[in-house]
Amino acid sequence: MSGMALSGTAAASLPELTTGRLLTVWEPDAAALLLIAVLGGLYGWGVLRLRRRGERWPALRTAAFALLGLGTLAVATMSALAVYDTELFWPAAVQNVLLDLIAPLGLALGDPLRLAVSALPERGAGRLRGAMAGRLVRLITFPLVSSALVLASELCIYFTPYFETALRHGALHELMYLQLLLAGSLFVLPVLTREEALPAWCNHPVRAALVFLDGLIDAVPGIVVMTHGTLIAGAWYLHHAPAWAPDVHRDQQLGGGAMVTIAELVSLPFLLAILVQWSRADRAQRAVLDRRLDVELAPAAPVAGRPEEAELVRPWWETDGGAVGQRMRQQRPQG
Repeated sequence: MSGMALSGTAAASLPELTTGRLLTVWEPDAAALLLIAVLGGLYGWGVLRLRRRGERWPALRTAAFALLGLGTLAVATMSALAVYDTELFWPAAVQNVLLDLIAPLGLALGDPLRLAVSALPERGAGRLRGAMAGRLVRLITFPLVSSALVLASELCIYFTPYFETALRHGALHELMYLQLLLAGSLFVLPVLTREEALPAWCNHPVRAALVFLDGLIDAVPGIVVMTHGTLIAGAWYLHHAPAWAPDVHRDQQLGGGAMVTIAELVSLPFLLAILVQWSRADRAQRAVLDRRLDVELAPAAPVAGRPEEAELVRPWWETDGGAVGQRMRQQRPQG
């Protein structure tokens, strides 16, 4: 299982990590396989349940959930990154950033919460909505709070004995994987899929700004790791590093650089997803307004005594007391 402590002899027996081995070496992880099977099974059940009711679920969402979400989870926990993470720091760093940034993004793009609400029976869907609307859930999924939790989670891992202890104990290493995945999901899921979990002022422009800010925050742990003068889990890696490995300080710099690079790269598709949602919401709002205008500006019935004339109904914005009506009245010249 990945994360299990290896002896110095076992570490030395690992061959040099080349590009070929990075792509081909895999080691099964029972806990990760169980989590992937549970998440994939539940998602597949929801899709099949909708299909049996004659409803279709977007194939792109299923692909994002399976390939980007579960696929990244598998790569992080069972690929060469997991095999070599007890001998080299940089595979462990890449592993962790995949778990708290990319895997949550893929899972969120699959929109599993909306799928669950749609597929569950009415009572189950109501309970899920109630749980998601709870005060604690709304607090920890508030974007600024969840961003701070992700940052605190990574700093706690790297700058306390947590990380080195996890390298020694496989069960704690698995728990660290789960912590990173959950911490990353707290920010991504509400921003991409649960608009009702966010405050009313958190519209698409605000969410785009929050995603941009989160991208800057996500780069902080990598920068700190890369520039930190003290070795992270130094006693462990000095003892377990194989002869072919780079200098331990250089290894840590490579890991920090990889963390910064991945954090900045993942912010681009995240921001793009928000912009696409913004565009769709804007088009839908314009379509609703256009239909309302068509109805409001339709000719009224002929007035008695003037059958040849049709009096237009007053435009809706002249009597609408909402913000949209007020804005329309300000923008249009007075007759």
